[in-house]
Amino acid sequence: MKWFDNLAWYRYRGSYLNHRLAFGLIATAVVIGILGYMIIEGFNLREATYMTIITISTVGFSEVRPLSEGGQIFTSILIVCNVGIFAYSLSTFTALVIEGELFKNLHLKTIERQIRKMKDHIIVCGYGRYGREIADNLLSHRIPFIVIDNNPVKIEEIQRSLQKIIYIEADVTSDEALLNAHIASARAIITTLADDTDNLFTVLSARQLNPSIHIISSSKDHRTEKKLKMAGADHVIMPDRLGGFYMATLITKPGTVEFFSYLSNEFESDIGFEELAYDRLPEKCRNKSIRELEIRKNTGANVIGFKQKDGSFIVNPKPDLIVTEDTSFILLGTKQQLSDLIKYLEQY
Repeated sequence: MKWFDNLAWYRYRGSYLNHRLAFGLIATAVVIGILGYMIIEGFNLREATYMTIITISTVGFSEVRPLSEGGQIFTSILIVCNVGIFAYSLSTFTALVIEGELFKNLHLKTIERQIRKMKDHIIVCGYGRYGREIADNLLSHRIPFIVIDNNPVKIEEIQRSLQKIIYIEADVTSDEALLNAHIASARAIITTLADDTDNLFTVLSARQLNPSIHIISSSKDHRTEKKLKMAGADHVIMPDRLGGFYMATLITKPGTVEFFSYLSNEFESDIGFEELAYDRLPEKCRNKSIRELEIRKNTGANVIGFKQKDGSFIVNPKPDLIVTEDTSFILLGTKQQLSDLIKYLEQY
């Protein structure tokens, strides 16, 4: 039951156990009734089952054959006992429907099945201001992801959303929450929690549970940035610092900032970026130079950057530069050009 304890809407555990008890009582009554009629009256299984059903349901159909004195006494006891069982079962089932728990449990099972099928997905920790933006972006790119948050208000917001967001209501700093999100098979985890301490704990847990996962963390305090990287974060983003830099640059270099804002707004701009890592390239395209690949000539997209093995970048790389293992190209182009790029490389 631990898995469900961490899922949204699973807040009626005591009521759910009552429903199980009701079904158990009905099943027990049916078994006792069948055995009783078979032993006392000598009915076969079909006859005993029929007599038990019409007796428990009190529909009033005639007996299979006249009952003996012992059979009449047994039937009377069975009816009296099952009046209480039927009333209890009816009340619990009514509560199940009226409270909406039936649909909640179905919803939980749907989420469970979806998460079990997920692989190479993204885990988003926290559904605050940045978490929503991340979720919207991942949805627009059709990248599978799971949101983890323990704030009932935010969970309710996800439930009301028109988008089909898979989520778990849990404390993301616990290992159990990350395990339930299948962190072992996840591609990356992004933690955007309000408290830097919570981000730190989450990064530590994530790196321990999946040493190869890509970890991105937000941070409010520059003093926490180094600690997050030591804990295992691959990238630490400080939104406040970026916002301040952005606003200052609007004064000193307004045209440049406006241009990059236009590039980064994929909903208004037709221009986008693409990263081509060595392991994403077809076998025939590996260990070849930019000149040999002829990307611009055949697609119109431009190679504007080259990421080296140590993580540093070369801007406007020379045509003779070769893509090797653990390196990648950064390309700029229109959506059509980037789409043509993928097709070109597949047919190379």
